[in-house]
Amino acid sequence: MKHPTSRMLHAYWERLRGERAAPERAEIEPGEIRHLLADSLILELDMAERSATVRLAGTRVCALYGRELKGTTFASLWGSEAPDPWRIVDIVASDTLGVVAGLRGLNTAGEAVDLELLLLPLRHRGRMQVRALGTLSLESTPPWIGLRPLVQAETTSLRILPGRRMEAAPPARPALRGPTGFPGPVRRGHLLVHAGGRA
Repeated sequence: MKHPTSRMLHAYWERLRGERAAPERAEIEPGEIRHLLADSLILELDMAERSATVRLAGTRVCALYGRELKGTTFASLWGSEAPDPWRIVDIVASDTLGVVAGLRGLNTAGEAVDLELLLLPLRHRGRMQVRALGTLSLESTPPWIGLRPLVQAETTSLRILPGRRMEAAPPARPALRGPTGFPGPVRRGHLLVHAGGRA
């Protein structure tokens, strides 16, 4: 994690969860992370529908896009049909692991800015796979931020944070067949294993 906001939220989340896979949504005390709230967001997850909706978004996150983000889809932050938003949510929810992603946001003039997204799993009333907590932070602040909103983003990097108890990793998912007939990658804990052959 490059951004101090990401590191601080991750440290707070780690302290709350203790030995559990994730803390409860109700345990989050806004007063304890008040200096992070402007860059924070909470997602509501619907795994069956493969969708994530922004339930809460901080003022700086909304200002990046020039609009209120509450009630919009998480994928709308990318502004395209890219598979990246759901891939990030699926890792966080299904594997109960945190993810740090580098994003490059673009405005209508084609001006770019680098962002860091941190997304962490949350329990909600004892249930997993229904909430996620995160931050979206600027790596630098160009002079046009606040004047020309972001309209799309692309993922430039993706890092899965290690789990506390590696022996409790979820079972591997069955391989999916790709368009060429070769098996797709299989998730084993925080790793993706790709089928290979001998040269």
